[in-house]
Amino acid sequence: MRSRGLILYDLDGTLIDSRADLAGAVNAMRESYGAAPVPLDFVVARIGNGQRLLVERSSEDIDAPLDERVARMRSAYAAGLLRETRLYPGVAEVLAALQKAGWCQGVLTNKHHEATLTILEGLGVRSLLNGVTGVEPGQPLKPDPAAVELAIKRTGWDRNGPAWMVGDHYTDLEAGRRAGLRRCFCRYGFGRPGGETWDLAIDSIYELARHLGVEVGDQCGRRSRLARDSRS
Repeated sequence: MRSRGLILYDLDGTLIDSRADLAGAVNAMRESYGAAPVPLDFVVARIGNGQRLLVERSSEDIDAPLDERVARMRSAYAAGLLRETRLYPGVAEVLAALQKAGWCQGVLTNKHHEATLTILEGLGVRSLLNGVTGVEPGQPLKPDPAAVELAIKRTGWDRNGPAWMVGDHYTDLEAGRRAGLRRCFCRYGFGRPGGETWDLAIDSIYELARHLGVEVGDQCGRRSRLARDSRS
């Protein structure tokens, strides 16, 4: 059966809220050098360009090789990937509905590949995705359009229908733009759009399904209204 189209999702700030666990890993790395912990917001403002840049920007006051700091952060993070990380409301339900409706779905993230798989499997949504692309040695990162092409290849998409890049950060929007995909900006995430534009902005993952003509029970409209009301 031909697909309805393709959706590539970012992970952090799009499908999952991982702020607390990422900040915890950064602070575990810092504390291993005797440095003071940094606030959650400090770490969150530096998420979105891969763990190496996250570590570099979160530990500029530490006089130690960057590779060593990255290794310590990744070790701490691997020990608590799912300590506080959760799916955003509606993610599992929407992924299942879109899969049933014939959409090809994949994840494209600048998070380490093995950690990405562990999180998706632990949260019970790996089977709803046609492909997963995290960071591996020698692999391009978003916003490089080559990363998008690799992710598309891994999903096995038949190139039928529209293709979307869904994310909460300018790296997602730029990657989608440079690869020629439609772009959906997740306002509920913790990223920032920078100077990028988008084709659709959502306050709830339910709104993406509704825009694509896929209703998800009776909660679609209700959750969208709740999301809008929470900002007023």
